[in-house]
Amino acid sequence: MVDEKIHNNKNSMIHLEDEEEEEDWSIKKDKNYITENIYPSETFTHTRPNNLKENSGIEIYDLDSINRSKNNKIDGNLNDDDDIDDGYSHNIISNGSHSGDDEDDDDQEENNSRTNLLNNTRTHRKLLNRHVQFIAISGVIGTALFVAIGKPMYYGGAGFLLIAFAMWCVPILAITVSTAEMVSFLPVSSPFLRLAKKCTDESLAMMASWNFWFLECVQIPFEIVSVNTIIHYWRDDYSPAIPLVVQSILYLLISVCAVGYYGELEFWLSSFKIILALGLFIYTFITMVGGNPNHDVYGFRNFGEAPFKKYFPDGIDRGSHIGYLQGFLACLIQASFTIAGGEYISMLAGEVKLPRKVLPKAFKQVFVRLTVMFIGSCLCVGIVCSANDASLTAAINESRPGAGSSPYVISMLNLGIRILPDVVNIALITAAFSAGNAYTYCSSRTLYGMALDGYAPKIFTRCNKQGVPIYAVCVSLCWALISLLQLNSNSAVVLNWLINIITTSQLINFVCLCIIYLFFRRAYLVQRDTLPPLPFKSWWQPWTAIFGMSCALIMIFLQGYTVFFHKLWNVQDFLFNYLMIFIDLGIYLAYKLLWCRGKDKFKDPHTIDFMTDLREIEEHELDHSFEKFKFYLDA
Repeated sequence: MVDEKIHNNKNSMIHLEDEEEEEDWSIKKDKNYITENIYPSETFTHTRPNNLKENSGIEIYDLDSINRSKNNKIDGNLNDDDDIDDGYSHNIISNGSHSGDDEDDDDQEENNSRTNLLNNTRTHRKLLNRHVQFIAISGVIGTALFVAIGKPMYYGGAGFLLIAFAMWCVPILAITVSTAEMVSFLPVSSPFLRLAKKCTDESLAMMASWNFWFLECVQIPFEIVSVNTIIHYWRDDYSPAIPLVVQSILYLLISVCAVGYYGELEFWLSSFKIILALGLFIYTFITMVGGNPNHDVYGFRNFGEAPFKKYFPDGIDRGSHIGYLQGFLACLIQASFTIAGGEYISMLAGEVKLPRKVLPKAFKQVFVRLTVMFIGSCLCVGIVCSANDASLTAAINESRPGAGSSPYVISMLNLGIRILPDVVNIALITAAFSAGNAYTYCSSRTLYGMALDGYAPKIFTRCNKQGVPIYAVCVSLCWALISLLQLNSNSAVVLNWLINIITTSQLINFVCLCIIYLFFRRAYLVQRDTLPPLPFKSWWQPWTAIFGMSCALIMIFLQGYTVFFHKLWNVQDFLFNYLMIFIDLGIYLAYKLLWCRGKDKFKDPHTIDFMTDLREIEEHELDHSFEKFKFYLDA
C-alpha cells in the first residue's frame, strides 16, 4: 500500500525503504523544478539561478524546508494515515533508526552540539543595501579630508594638491575594481584575505592577514586622537583621557550589538558626512561669487596666488626643479594616506544580504567617492584659501588642533563668518567618530576571518547571539589604548607617528590585494567552465592589477624619503616610515621556513575549491528570493 502511494506521486522527495534503512532525501536537478513530498499541500523548492550553467556543479538545497518536512509534516500527518503502518511511520520520524537506541540518542546529541557550535561561530547577514551604499561612499572618510588636507596644500600649493590627488585616484580605482571582481564573486567573511589562502600560498595569506588587521587596528587610536584634537579647538582645561575613554566605551557598546544596528548607525553618520562635504562645496561656490559678509567676489584668486610651491623639507635650497618635485611629492604622499580603496567595503561581505547583488553596486560608488569627495575637496580648499595664507601658515607651524588648521575654517574666519566654524567642528567630530567606528568593525571582522582560516586562535570565531565575534571585537579595541600616548606627548606628534605607520601598512595591503587578485584570476580562468559568471567584471585585466600594484610599490619607498636627508635623519622617523616592511617580511619568512618548513607551495589553480562557499551563498540567496525579486524592482 505504501509503495503504491509513493509511485502514484510523481514529484515525491521521500523514498521509503525497509524499516532499518535510512530514508533517501534526493533532489531533482532540473532547472526551476518544484517538487512535493507525499503531502502535496506542503512543498519545498529547488531552483537554479538563471546565471548558472547546467553543469556548473552548484546545487541548492532548501535545508530548512527539508527539516520541516521530516520533523513537523511527517510527524503530524503520517501517524494518522491508515495506509501507512506504524513501522514505517516510526521509521520516518526517527530518521531511519530506532528511537529506543541509546546510540541514536548520542548521535542526536552530537549533531545538536555541532549545530550549536556552528551557530556560535557564524556572523549574521543583516546589512541592507542602503547601509552598504552609504558606507561605500563615506564610511571611512574622517578628518583627513577636511582638516589634514591643508598641510600638503601649504607645502605644494593648490595646483599640486589637485594634480596629486587626481593622479593617485587612478591606481586606487585600479586596485578597487580588482578587489570588487573577486569579492563580489565570493562574498564571505574577510573575503580577499580568505581568497589569499585559497589561491596563493599560506605564508602570503598569513602576512596579508596580519598586516591588514594591524592597519585597521592602528587607525582606531588615530581617529580617537583626532576627536580629542577637535575638542581642543574650544578648550584645553580637561584631561585628554576623558574623551579617549568615553569614545572607546562607545565603540565597544556599538560593536557588541547586532550588525544591523551598526549598519543603521553608519547609515546616518555617513549621511552627516555627505551633508558636510556637500555643504562645504556649496559654501565654496556661494562665497567665491560674492555671497559673503565682505561681498568679495574672489573667484579663483586664492587658487592662482600659489598653485605650485617649492618645498625643501630640510631647509636646503637645491634648485627650483627639486623644490617643485618635493612640493608635488608632499601632496602625493598625503593622497596615499587619505584615499582608501574598496577593501573596507569588502569587509562587509560576510554580513550583507544578497551580497552578489549589493556589493557590485557598492563598489561602483567608490568612483563617486574618488571623484566627488576627494578631487572635489582638493579643488574647493584651493579656491577658499590661498596656500600662502598667513593664518594657514601659522596653523601648520603651531599644529593648531581640530578645525583650527582646516582651510575651510580659516576661510570662514578671514571672511568674518563667526558661527559656521563651530558648526564645521561639530561635524568633524561626527566624521572622526564614524571613521573610528568603521575601523573597529573592520578590525574585528578581519581577526574573525583570520581565526576561521587558522591564522589566529579559534576563540576569535566565537560569536554572541547577535552574530558578533565578541572576543575579536574586544581584542581589536584594545588598540585604542595607544591613544593614551597623547598623555605624555603632543597630540600632533602622536598623529604623525600613526600617519606614517598607517600609510606604509596601507600601501603594503594594496600590493597584497593585487597579488591575490592575479592568483584568483588565474584559478577562475582555469575553472571558468564549471563556475558561475562574475557578478562584477573589471577592465583590462591583468594589466589593471599590475598597474595598481606597481604604483603602490613605488609609493612604499617614496612615502618616507625625507628621512634620508642628512639634516632630517633619525632612527625614530625611519622606523615609523619603514618598520612595517620588515615586520611583514619577517612574518612571511618565519611562517614559510619555521612553521611550514619550506613545504608551503602556491596552490594549483585546478584544485582550488570555490564551490563550498558558493553553495552557502546560493542557499542564502534562495532563502531571500523574495527580497532578491524586490532588489531587481528597486534597481
